Amino acid sequence: MAERDRILVRGCVLHFLDDPGAEDRAGAWQWFDDGGLLIGDGRIRACGPWAEVNAQASGTAVQRFNYPGHLILPGLVDTHMHYAQAEMIASFGHQLLDWLGNYTYPTEMRFADAEHATRMAGFVLDRLLAHGTTTASVFATSHAVSADAFFAAAHERNLRMLTGKVMMDRECPAELRDTVETAERDSVALIERWHGKGRLGYTVTPRFAITSTDAQLAMAGRLFKSRPDLHLQSHLAENVAECARVAELFPGSSRYLEVYERFDLTGPRSIYGHCIHLNGDEHARMAQSGTAQAFCPTSNLFLGSGAYDLASASRAGVRVGLATDVGGGTSLSMIRTLSEAYKVQQMHHAPLSAWRGWYLATLGGARALHLEDCIGNFLPGKEADFVVLDWNATPEMRCRMDTARTIDERLF
Repeated sequence: MAERDRILVRGCVLHFLDDPGAEDRAGAWQWFDDGGLLIGDGRIRACGPWAEVNAQASGTAVQRFNYPGHLILPGLVDTHMHYAQAEMIASFGHQLLDWLGNYTYPTEMRFADAEHATRMAGFVLDRLLAHGTTTASVFATSHAVSADAFFAAAHERNLRMLTGKVMMDRECPAELRDTVETAERDSVALIERWHGKGRLGYTVTPRFAITSTDAQLAMAGRLFKSRPDLHLQSHLAENVAECARVAELFPGSSRYLEVYERFDLTGPRSIYGHCIHLNGDEHARMAQSGTAQAFCPTSNLFLGSGAYDLASASRAGVRVGLATDVGGGTSLSMIRTLSEAYKVQQMHHAPLSAWRGWYLATLGGARALHLEDCIGNFLPGKEADFVVLDWNATPEMRCRMDTARTIDERLF
């Protein structure tokens, strides 16, 4: 988009400058009931009250988009999800490990077929967009073609997406098993093809400690550290039985987190899903190293894994983002995920406010993925990545908005 063909957007504008915390700290966000965004060359040029932003656009050709009665937010950020599991959402399962064996692995086997992977990648990305999600940290499967398919579909839609080929060289079906050598070869080739292309980034992706040998985890750590702009994602302390199996497989490690630390799999640009069964010292070590956590409330409830303690992670200073964790999670919608996050925090007697919730779904997610230089709010120079939500999308919402007394209530 040429700078002279600028875009001007009007509506209720909300974005965050910082984490409002449990106290909803003033100054952590900007709210403009009648606000505007001025966009040029695909980037934010101005954000503020409508009259001021409109004045800055005077004298030049501008495309105008007016959204009365709508909320304009930065694009929502899903910090942990499995695109290959979208077709198995709401599959009955007792607990994580039997659910993986009964449903997840058979579903992921189908992604050896490039045509199937391409079809599902397009479906998932279109549904993410329909739900307002414009950025996600995404697990493909152990097949390189599954990552190729997702990258291609995301590039076609000009989305800022992170993904990677899953690494698994033990405790999984033979059809999904790779080796240290093939996992490295495929990952390096995918990095060369896709990392930094358009708005795409590559994420080194060992599934979790159970499914990778020491040798594969060590290779993943070397690969992650080989370039300062690569990302890493995995799972940590989701389920009690999982934690017990990790202790059996790695008897030299006193805690689950120590396994990943030993293999250089922590640090800035790394993120771990779930992080339920951690102690205070582990939260502190993750904060110190810059390792982020993905809060996956719908999945944690659906599989009975436990209730993530956001307050403990926040006190330690951990970067935290919100995540659907489809297909353990039950919806691709970050808004529905926010609803479940609120309920989980109620169980900890630490209610999640509307302000903090929307922060986690936008700037918080961007920070967790170390993408805050690109997305997450409307500061000048950031990518013009935003969504428009209808306050009155359903009759029930319209009825509630008629009686909402404050901005807090409308957002909640």
